[in-house]
Amino acid sequence: MAEDPIPDLYAQYEESMDQFKDLHKEAEGLKNAGYNTGEIKKDISNMEDEKEQLIKRVERLKRKVESHPNSTTMMNVARNLRLERDREKKLAEQRQEQSTLIQHEDQRIRRLQSQLNDTRQAAVGANPEVMLQRLEEETHTNKYIVTEKMPKEMAQQRKILLNLQKVVAEPAMGQSDLDKLHEQITDLTEEIKQLVEKKLRTEDPTDNKSALFKQQAAIIAGKKEGALTNFRDVRDMYHKMSMDLEQKREIAKEAGGGEVLKGEDFKRYVNKLRSKSTIYKKKRQEIAEIRAELGVLSRTEQILRQKDEFITRSLEAVENKKGVTGYRQTQEELEKVSAVKSELDERKGKTLEDISDMVQRLTRTIANKKNSLAPIIKELRPMRQKAQELTNKHAEKKQAYDTAAAGLESNMAKLEQEVRAYHEECSQEESRYHYLHCMMQMVEIQQKKVADEMKAYTSADPYARKKTFRELYQRKVQEQENLGKGLREQQKTVRENHGPSLRQMKMWKDVERLLECKRHCFELSGGLSGGLGGGGVYGEQPPAVLEEDRLVM
Repeated sequence: MAEDPIPDLYAQYEESMDQFKDLHKEAEGLKNAGYNTGEIKKDISNMEDEKEQLIKRVERLKRKVESHPNSTTMMNVARNLRLERDREKKLAEQRQEQSTLIQHEDQRIRRLQSQLNDTRQAAVGANPEVMLQRLEEETHTNKYIVTEKMPKEMAQQRKILLNLQKVVAEPAMGQSDLDKLHEQITDLTEEIKQLVEKKLRTEDPTDNKSALFKQQAAIIAGKKEGALTNFRDVRDMYHKMSMDLEQKREIAKEAGGGEVLKGEDFKRYVNKLRSKSTIYKKKRQEIAEIRAELGVLSRTEQILRQKDEFITRSLEAVENKKGVTGYRQTQEELEKVSAVKSELDERKGKTLEDISDMVQRLTRTIANKKNSLAPIIKELRPMRQKAQELTNKHAEKKQAYDTAAAGLESNMAKLEQEVRAYHEECSQEESRYHYLHCMMQMVEIQQKKVADEMKAYTSADPYARKKTFRELYQRKVQEQENLGKGLREQQKTVRENHGPSLRQMKMWKDVERLLECKRHCFELSGGLSGGLGGGGVYGEQPPAVLEEDRLVM
């Protein structure tokens, strides 16, 4: 770099590199844009052809419509129809948008309802103190994330960004500069180690009481960081599982499965199904036994009916033989009437006796109840007053609880909004971190390419120098110059030989016409003796000598 031409050449090299980078970016942008001039020109020509066809078609339709007697009325009707169709299309699009918005709002309502149900289930058996304690824990956790963890991470990212900006702002360094930096880093590291060892030797372990506390603070800070990381992972997993559960519920509802049970409701439902299954099995066994018994009884009844019919026929035959037909039926009817009469008499007597007994029992029961309830009534009077006081107190407490719950819900909504804002900010910072990380990798790759280029350029190995971009571009430029030089020489040769070549071509055309004339004359002569056979052209003879029947050149 101390020589005179080297700084200028190096400045030109840097300018060329910058130009190459800009051109490369533009080329990549054009490649990624997907534009192609040939395709664009082709599309433009196709659209122009279609435009001409449409113009011709419109003119043809105008001429056809103008010949119609009611053309103006029909055109107005057609225009109105088109406007109404456009309006109908817009209304359909608006309807689709409204339906989509309604679906989104329904999903949002279901999601909020699910969150509300989860919150209510979590609040079952809880009191305001427990809820306040939970909210305070969440607030402390979020506060720690926002005030301690995130500023540290942001400071680290800013520090990395500043280092990257410094690296980018630094001029290109050679291998010697890099070696110097490595030596400085090594010297500083050794100096730091020596200072640490010197400090450890000079300090008294008994006097250094703060080391233990520092160690404990570092351990607690590490545990705190680990707990915070676990908390964030668990919270993310909870949100993910909640979303999956909501999707599964939506799928179950769409499939017609009704509301999905969970927790204690599902356990009660399973126990209920088990008890019903046991009862069903018992009832089925009882039905089987009853059916078997019914078959036996049906067969017995059938046998008895057959015997009764046989006995009845036998009695009728005996009555006919003795001349007392119908005696058995009359006797059965008299027995039935007497049985009914006796049963009615017994019922009347029993009814009177039952009524009298019931009256006596009720009288005794009322007296007993009065005697037994008298002391209870005496004790109940102060209890009623106490119950009234407790009811009033319960109403007051309930009102206070509802007020506190409403305040907590409003505070919880505010905290949820803050947490949501913090989450969004975290996601933005994470995306920014990934972007900066990618930019850092790109800068490292570019720096590596520049270092490789400089190393190859400053290397004494000619084979390595041939691999540099400068050598490559110089070879390509030289090849293109040689190719252009050869093409210019070829063009010069073509220009110089153009006139003689034209004359030679004209002479060959004259020869061709002469030979064609010769062939034509030969055909007209009809094959005279000693014609032109064998070509009739001899180079040994003097040119244009006309003999008897041949032409010798």
